[in-house]
Amino acid sequence: MASKHVEKIKALYKENKKSSLIWYLVLRTFVIITMVLSFVRGDYSSVFLCLLTLILFLIPFWINNKLNIDIPNVLEIIIFLFIFSAEILGEINNFYAHIPNWDTILHTLNGFLCAAIGFSMIDILNNSEKFHINLSPIFVSLVAFCFSMTIGVLWEFFEFGADQLVKTDMQKDRIIQTISSVTLEPNGKNDPVIIDNIDKTIIESNKNGEMVDTIIEGGYLDIGIIDTMKDLFVNFIGAVVFSILGFFYIHNRDKYKFTENFIPRKKKRLHN
Repeated sequence: MASKHVEKIKALYKENKKSSLIWYLVLRTFVIITMVLSFVRGDYSSVFLCLLTLILFLIPFWINNKLNIDIPNVLEIIIFLFIFSAEILGEINNFYAHIPNWDTILHTLNGFLCAAIGFSMIDILNNSEKFHINLSPIFVSLVAFCFSMTIGVLWEFFEFGADQLVKTDMQKDRIIQTISSVTLEPNGKNDPVIIDNIDKTIIESNKNGEMVDTIIEGGYLDIGIIDTMKDLFVNFIGAVVFSILGFFYIHNRDKYKFTENFIPRKKKRLHN
């Protein structure tokens, strides 16, 4: 069954897609090995993530075959690496905790890629004979930027929902030493009370009728807001970078031809 699936994918790809296909097969092999090892360990949540990764890997092929849109080789490889880095390396192998700024790199790249996809959708419409529109370069770039930021916000909604409903920690709590809050103002005024140089936080909770102390060494626990705002900020940076590239690309497609490596294109139909 798996061999038939691989053969179908190979049939979709021509000579100029060989490198993308190689990356897909190599990463797919690593995912399957990880899934088998996770199953043997009884780590079924990781097995689910591996299955999800294998499904996500098929999206470029589905877009290529069903929507008749050609994803550039470079962009396709980046998508495969992004999915693998986020799910297998980030979640299962905990690179988010072990590798500094791993999450920041992925969110920045996500902003760049989503801006490229948003740009592509508008550029395809601009060049389509079915739509009588001709949007200015600045407007196309603005739409690409807004599309990217919307995807970034929706992802943060997803992280927040998972943390609230399933009690995960996708927003990644962190230790801080200073807080500023009007909630701590004793007279109910809108004046923030600042507490700095926090060395330790003690949380008292009731478990089965017994009081339990949880001690947080080194400061106070911020529950996700810093991580969320940081993710949105670096998404913003990635979106701005590509939007600027896209703007200059529309003005001079030959001079900025390298930008085409990140822009999906509608396939040209062959007429007999």
